Amino acid sequence: MPATPPRTLSPSKVSSFTDCPLAFRFSIIDRLPEPPSPHALKGTLVHAALEGLFWHHPAGERTREAAGHELALAWSALQSDPEFTALGMGAEQETAFFDDARLLVSNYFELEDPDAVRAVGVELGLESVVGDVRLRGIIDRLDLTDEGDLVVIDYKTGRAPSARFEHGRLTGVHAYALLCERVLGRIPVEVRLLHLRDPVSITALPSEQSLRGQRQRTAAVWQAIVRACDRDDFRPRPGPLCRSCNFQSLCPAFESAAEPALVAS
Repeated sequence: MPATPPRTLSPSKVSSFTDCPLAFRFSIIDRLPEPPSPHALKGTLVHAALEGLFWHHPAGERTREAAGHELALAWSALQSDPEFTALGMGAEQETAFFDDARLLVSNYFELEDPDAVRAVGVELGLESVVGDVRLRGIIDRLDLTDEGDLVVIDYKTGRAPSARFEHGRLTGVHAYALLCERVLGRIPVEVRLLHLRDPVSITALPSEQSLRGQRQRTAAVWQAIVRACDRDDFRPRPGPLCRSCNFQSLCPAFESAAEPALVAS
């Protein structure tokens, strides 16, 4: 029986499908329940703190203390989040969780001076039709330079990718540049990934060529999703991500991959 494609496509959905079509089916199409992710919740907490830093504090007042205050507010709000309470962490685990989030927020100040930033959008949602698909995304922060150019900022709370995988990580950020072009009529001069864990900044320089490639990639992935839905053919793509996949019990590739290990033991 054919499956129903999602209504919109986002950078995260593109990554999900290209990583593993079967996991995409379970998560995006079937919407099977997944356990809460402590890593995702920590990312939400850190993003909320940095969002508050720019929403509530003008240039000249964006200090580490101000960021700490915003983190404490976000932490308080997180206590009643059902996904957070479902983690069932004890007092020591919660302390370690918060301390790590505080380290990530502190590391942000190693990457740029927030008082020198002119943010014109925070958690900015953009949506546009690209070919046959509606592409949408949320930009963590959109800056305006002194020359009047746009810069897209994307916060990352995980480790920065190695040089081998850096290009793959940058593919998604070009979608944000494409959305800026489609919705705002301007191509950003930079899309900057701020990896707070390391901390390190990785910059992509969008161009007409890169946006053309992004349009083609978006169309190709969408066509592949539609084709998979029409044929109800979502094949697993075994790899390192299998170890953290929430759908291991439903995946034939994972079961077959585990058999040799069981025999060897």
